Amino acid sequence: MSIPLKRTRNIGIIAHIDAGKTTTTERILFYTGKSYKIGEVHEGTTVMDWMPQERERGITITAAATTTFWIPTYFKENQDENNRYRINIIDTPGHIDFTAEVERSLRVLDGAVMVFDAVQGVEPQSETVWRQADKYKVPRLCFINKIDRIGANFAESLLSIREKLNKNAIPLAIPIGQESQFSGLIDLLTMQALYFEGKHGEKIVIKEIPDEFKQEAHKYHEELIEKVAELDDELTQDYLEGKKIDINKLKLAIRKGVLEYKFIPVYCGSALKNKGVQLILDGICDYLPNPLETPLVKGIDPKTNQEKIISADPQGPLVALVFKLAADPFFGQLIYIRIYSGTLKSGSYILNSTRDKQERISKVVLMHANHREEVKQLIAGEIGAVIGLKESKTGDTLCDPSFPVVLEQIKFPEPVIDMKIEPETKDDEEKLAFVLRKFQDEDPTFKVKIDKDTGDTLISGMGELHLDIITDRMKREYNVKLKTGRPQVAYKETIVKPVKNIEGKYIRQSGGRGQYGHVIIDIEPLERGKGFEFVNKIKGGIIPDEYIGPIEKGIKEAMEKGILASYELTDLKVTLHDGSYHEVDSSDIAFKIAGSIALIEAAKKAGLILLEPIMKLETVIPAQFFGKVTGDINSRRGRIENMHERYNMKVIDAKVPLAEMFGYATSLRTLTEGRGSFYMEFDHYEPAPNNIAQQIIEGKSVSQTTNKK
Repeated sequence: MSIPLKRTRNIGIIAHIDAGKTTTTERILFYTGKSYKIGEVHEGTTVMDWMPQERERGITITAAATTTFWIPTYFKENQDENNRYRINIIDTPGHIDFTAEVERSLRVLDGAVMVFDAVQGVEPQSETVWRQADKYKVPRLCFINKIDRIGANFAESLLSIREKLNKNAIPLAIPIGQESQFSGLIDLLTMQALYFEGKHGEKIVIKEIPDEFKQEAHKYHEELIEKVAELDDELTQDYLEGKKIDINKLKLAIRKGVLEYKFIPVYCGSALKNKGVQLILDGICDYLPNPLETPLVKGIDPKTNQEKIISADPQGPLVALVFKLAADPFFGQLIYIRIYSGTLKSGSYILNSTRDKQERISKVVLMHANHREEVKQLIAGEIGAVIGLKESKTGDTLCDPSFPVVLEQIKFPEPVIDMKIEPETKDDEEKLAFVLRKFQDEDPTFKVKIDKDTGDTLISGMGELHLDIITDRMKREYNVKLKTGRPQVAYKETIVKPVKNIEGKYIRQSGGRGQYGHVIIDIEPLERGKGFEFVNKIKGGIIPDEYIGPIEKGIKEAMEKGILASYELTDLKVTLHDGSYHEVDSSDIAFKIAGSIALIEAAKKAGLILLEPIMKLETVIPAQFFGKVTGDINSRRGRIENMHERYNMKVIDAKVPLAEMFGYATSLRTLTEGRGSFYMEFDHYEPAPNNIAQQIIEGKSVSQTTNKK
C-alpha cells in the first residue's frame, strides 16, 4: 500500500556514544514488525550495527537506513490502513570520529530523536549533535533512556537538557520510580499510568496513577498545559479562563510548537528493558514533520546562477541529493539519496548537475541496514539508494536534465590526524590504490596524500579510532596486507599578513612551440577555519577564461603540498587580478605552474606559521584524584576552562593540543586506578607556540633527510 507524504516521517536517531541509540532503534524495529527478534548490542546481534567492527566493539560506525511502518497505539481499536505511518529511520554513530555520518544524515532528515543516558544527562557529544541539528533546523524530540540504571535521575537529566541545550524541553511522560524501582510511565497528556507487559513489553496496560506519584504528575501536567497554552492564542484564552483543554487541541498546538522549534517533547524509559519505546513512535507520528512541512529547499541554477525553490511534489521535476556512498558486495556502489522533488524511476537518465554529467539509474532500492529491497521508483520525500551511477559523490545533486539545479553541498570537518601506511607486497600495492579511492568516495573526512619529500602514503582522519577502523576494513574486506606507522598530528600552515602584486611566471623555449604563463596575485589571511577562497578579477581578456581554472588548480596544489614544513596551507584568500598570455605558447600546464609559483612566492613574503589542532576534553574522575589529573592536563599544555560535579564525580573541561594527547587513556587509567573516563573532540586550529613549531619543522626536515638516504 502506498502511504501519502503527510503520513511519512524521515527521522534520525542521534546521541552521545553509549546513550542507548542503537538499542532504542532495535526496539523500534521490533515493535513496528520490521524485526521478529530483538537484536542486542552486548550480544552482537543488532540489525542496524551490521558491520563486524560495529558488533565487536559495540559501537555504531556507519549510519544505517531502514524503512518501517507504525499505527499509533491510540488507534489500537482501529487498525485501519489509513492510520498507518511510514517511518524512514537513520541510526547514526555516537562517536565523534564518525561525525561525518551524523552531519550528512541530518542534512537529509526532517526530524530527529535525541537519546540521553538518564545517569549522565547531557554529555559533550550530545551538545555537538544538538548543534548540528540546530544548523540544519531539524525539529526533534528527546528520549531520556536507561531510567532503570543505578544513578538514573530523570529530573537532573531534564534540567541538564534545559540548561545546556534548550529551555523549551517539556516532558510528555515521567517515570514511575527510578533505578531498580522503575516500573512504568505516566502519560502527562492523558494523565494515565502505562505499564509494559508481555515478553518484550509489547502489551501496554493502562491503569490509574499510583497515589505516591499523583502530586508529581500534577505538577508536570500543569507545567505542560501552561507551556502548550503559550503556543496558541485560543488555548491561552481557554487556559486563563480555567477551561479544560481538549487533548486533540493540545496535540495540534504541540505539533505547531515542535515545527517552529518552540517546543521539544521529552519522553523517558528504558529501551533495554522494553519500556517506553512505543510512546516515542507515537511522538514521531504526532509531532515530527512530514516532508511537506519542512522548509522549502533552495537551489541554484548552474547556468544562470538564479535561485530556484524546490517543493516536495512527486509530480514536479526530479531533484535529489546524494548523501552517502557505500560499497556493496553484490551491486558495487550504492548511492544513498534523498528525493526532494519529482519521481526517480529505475532505468531513467538523470543529470548530475554538480559535475554536469548525465548518468543512468539501473536499479532503485529501499534499504534495511545492509539488506535491500528493489523497487520501481522513489518519490519526493523518500530516502533510498540507487545503483549504476559512476560519477556521483557525496553532496552531489541529481536532477531532471530539463531542470538543472544545484543544492547546497554538505560541509564536513577537516581531518586532524595522519598515519603512514605501506603495502607489504606488489600485489597489495595495486589493491591499495583501488581501496583508498573507494574509501575516499565513501567517507568525506578520510583523505589520502603522498608526502612529496619521502614518497610515503599518508592517510588522514578524525581520530585514532577512525583510522583504526579504516585500516581494519582494508585488511578484512579487501585482504590488503599493510604496515602502519604511529598516528601523527595533522598540522596546517597559514599566512600572517596580506601581500600584493606577486608575480608568477613560467616561460620555456625549447625550439618549436614553447610554454608561457604569467599571473599576478594578491593574498591575504582569512579567519581561522575558513579554508581557501579564490577570486578572479581578470578583466578584458588579459588572461583568457580557459586558463583561470588551471591557475586556481596550480594554486591549490601548491597549498596542499605546503611550504614551511610540507603541511597543507589554509585560511587564505587569493585574488588573481593581472598577468599576460602568448597567442601560441600559452597552455593549461604553463598557467597551472605559474599559479603555483606565484602562490609559493606570495606565501613566503606573507609570513608563514604552523597551526596545531586543539581538542575539547572532558575528563570525569572521582574527587580524590582531582589534583593528579589537573596537574597532568596542565603538563600537556592544557587550559582548564571549567570544573563541576556530576553525580559524585568531578568533571574537568579543558582545551588541549592533540599532539599532547596520545596515550592519554593509559595515563588516566593509571592516575585514577582505572576509574576515570574522558571524551575528546576536535575544537579548532590555533598557532603552535614558537618553540614547538620550530621542533616540528626541524623534526620534519630531519625525517625527510633520513628517508631520502
